[in-house]
Amino acid sequence: MELAYIPSPSRGVIHLGPIPLRGYAFCIIIGVFVAVWLGNKRWVARGGKVGTVADIAVWAVPFGLVGGRLYHVITDYELYFSEGRDWVDAFKVWQGGLGIWGAIALGAVGAWIGCRRRGIPLPAWADALAPGIAFAQAIGRWGNWFNQELYGRETHLPWALHITSSTDGRVPGYYHPTFLYESLWCVGVGFLVIWADRRFKLGHGRAFALYVAAYCVGRGWIEYMRVDDAHHILGLRLNDWTAMIVFALAVTYFVISAKKRPGREEVVEPDTDAPDGDSEPVEKEEPESDASEAKEDTEVTEEAEEVDLKKDEAESAKKG
Repeated sequence: MELAYIPSPSRGVIHLGPIPLRGYAFCIIIGVFVAVWLGNKRWVARGGKVGTVADIAVWAVPFGLVGGRLYHVITDYELYFSEGRDWVDAFKVWQGGLGIWGAIALGAVGAWIGCRRRGIPLPAWADALAPGIAFAQAIGRWGNWFNQELYGRETHLPWALHITSSTDGRVPGYYHPTFLYESLWCVGVGFLVIWADRRFKLGHGRAFALYVAAYCVGRGWIEYMRVDDAHHILGLRLNDWTAMIVFALAVTYFVISAKKRPGREEVVEPDTDAPDGDSEPVEKEEPESDASEAKEDTEVTEEAEEVDLKKDEAESAKKG
């Protein structure tokens, strides 16, 4: 008899009439809102404008969702295209299956498009979003809890996850809650980036690189604990290899960027809006100033000529 464990929800969807409300989707949506909210605060603190982060997120989020789903479908294609499977299930995102690697990669493409349209450097925007993305991942992982998926090896620890579903090859029992491990790790990564950014004034994409590297470290050991089906290369899961490669790329970028572009961007968003009341060009004031000066000079000259004329008349009268 287990003294304590983490219970799994009896179901991951609640129907509000004909509308299904899915826990997985709610976790993703809440995570996006948290990332945009925190990113906006950090962006404004860096000198950016309110609303810019949300405007660019309109491009980044859809690209990220597509990229995350593509990565999952490509790396686990047998779940959708093997014999006895329905390829239409590849479009059912609400059933779970978003790869963070594809989400970040294609989401960066969408962010680049949004930044280019606003004339904003992508690395600065990514630095502002970095901790928010980590917190969004922490929230999103609870979507896996609703779906009873992505758990680890069997265990009898007090915080073991109790799996009750037997669909899709699941075996009811008590397992390591790897979704919880990754959620807590992402919270730590978010606070690490915030601290390091304040302490060392990270800029030019280095805060984002720190987030990527720190996340990959945690993802490596957490991925090693999982027992769900996955492709293996030289005895390691595919996501372990991905984490190691992405970690190396993030650290390399961090080091090279620190040498080539030390410090932080002074201006993150150009101010192209003209203030109210300044629509008239300044040059219009100069002719008025010149005209007034010319008028004053004319008056002084006339007064001088009048004084000279009076002196001449006085001298002529004296001689007469």
